[in-house]
Amino acid sequence: MKKTIRNNALSTAALAILLFSACKKDKKSPSDSETNNKQTPTTDRRALTNDSLFLYAKQIYYWNTSLPSYDTYEPRQYTGAATDLANYETNLFNIGKASRSADYISGSTDLKYSYIEDITTRNPGTVALLPGAKAAVDLEGNGNDIGIRPIIYRTSTSTRAYLLFVTAVYPGSDADKKGVVRGYNIRKINGQAIGTDYTAESSILDALYGNTVTIEGNYYTDKNNYTAFNVTLNKTAYKSSPVYLSKVFTAGTRKIGYLNFARFSTPENALDVLNSAFTGFSGQGVTDLIIDLRYNGGGYVSTAEHLANLIAPSGVSGVMYIEYFNAIMQAGKATIMKNQPIIGSDGHVELNGNGKPANYFDDADYSVSANTYRFQKAGNLGNVANVVFIVSGSTASASELVINSLKPKMNVKLVGETTYGKPVGFFPVRLENRYDVLMAMFETKNSAGQGGYFSGITPDYPENDNETDFFDDPRYNFGDAKEPYTAKALSVINPSNAAISATRSAGSLMTVNGKQVQFDNSSVMKPVKGSEFTGMIETRSRPRKP
Repeated sequence: MKKTIRNNALSTAALAILLFSACKKDKKSPSDSETNNKQTPTTDRRALTNDSLFLYAKQIYYWNTSLPSYDTYEPRQYTGAATDLANYETNLFNIGKASRSADYISGSTDLKYSYIEDITTRNPGTVALLPGAKAAVDLEGNGNDIGIRPIIYRTSTSTRAYLLFVTAVYPGSDADKKGVVRGYNIRKINGQAIGTDYTAESSILDALYGNTVTIEGNYYTDKNNYTAFNVTLNKTAYKSSPVYLSKVFTAGTRKIGYLNFARFSTPENALDVLNSAFTGFSGQGVTDLIIDLRYNGGGYVSTAEHLANLIAPSGVSGVMYIEYFNAIMQAGKATIMKNQPIIGSDGHVELNGNGKPANYFDDADYSVSANTYRFQKAGNLGNVANVVFIVSGSTASASELVINSLKPKMNVKLVGETTYGKPVGFFPVRLENRYDVLMAMFETKNSAGQGGYFSGITPDYPENDNETDFFDDPRYNFGDAKEPYTAKALSVINPSNAAISATRSAGSLMTVNGKQVQFDNSSVMKPVKGSEFTGMIETRSRPRKP
């Protein structure tokens, strides 16, 4: 039996439980027999929390066996930054670096998989496990911005000239309500022209994250023509659906369902809209699917599992995926997890079978058998022959989990760029009743034992130098049959080229203020600022058998 829990919102009772303190540890590191001679008694809160970060990692971090001893590492050395959070972030980064694992990439200033967040800075009204600085819409579906996903596209390999496009609009936001759509090419921000140098103009670009901003530019309407726009957008708090678009293409006798899914948000935010989309697909006789995850950085494992069950063919059975924790966790020896209470969906501490407060040591099972998840077909769409996933370097974790889990069960193809590469997940560890630590805890593999895609999953139909028009072209909206990724996905399913109505004409050149500009698709830039969560959160514990 699965127990569904959420560690997001802590009630007063939960906070009281936490106070029995994550910082009171034995001087002996539980992961081995070493003594911590330098872990001397102290009342300094920062020192104690730095201790906690390291001692938790020694027991629950996926690569814990690669970490040095407490005395060698000296976690209390990270005290030089101005804020507590900055010190803890530095500590966590160096834990990852010390592990010499895939979490650390040489030259990077952040870990690839693990991070820490201050829960007091989350979006208004949210209880999501998501750092506010890294998300426009969080995993509860709460937004707190003007509602656009702005991306820089370089137009030269020798200069910093660029075009700034709205690549997505968050449903429910002010931008959505005012009619802004993917494809807006922003030429001015608050009256200031942009596009010459993305570094020199960074302060202008930052205005997009303020309370009010006016954007001007052009919107692509056909091959080389634009319509001007000028709109003032206000930062608001709003609720957003994770579904950008669902529609059905008709190609001869085929019915191809298209779903663009933004994030694997909480079941409360995601399941109803997913079920609705697939009910629509079933009702229209869909035979094939295109699942667009190009900007989906992941989220909740339970939501990913539900999507996989909606996609899977009728009669599917057996293992979907397995979560593998480290040896200490699997053996039930991660005693430090006594300090982490299990919080229910109502925000209160769960009770175990004995009526006592449950915690993540006494009342959770990290064995392979207890963390093997099986297919349980959902919905009425059961005759899908092919599924094509549209992916990019922003496609991560829970998105990759869905793809990898379905590969042994049906015909799966990928179109786009190599994915992010995150086969590991976590659940939060809370410190000081304020900071949630999300460190890589487990790796996932499918029923065939396939996983380990730390460098990403390579698409079957990748971008290449021979197809200069094949890239994430923001001039076309999601679900447009002429948008390059969508067009490629359609051609994979529909190799006979049965007629598919298109919403726009093709063209690799665009006109901006009367001047033609050629995209350099080999120089596509990353977002101006991070706008999607990247991670895989497991909020279900398998209770230990009495």
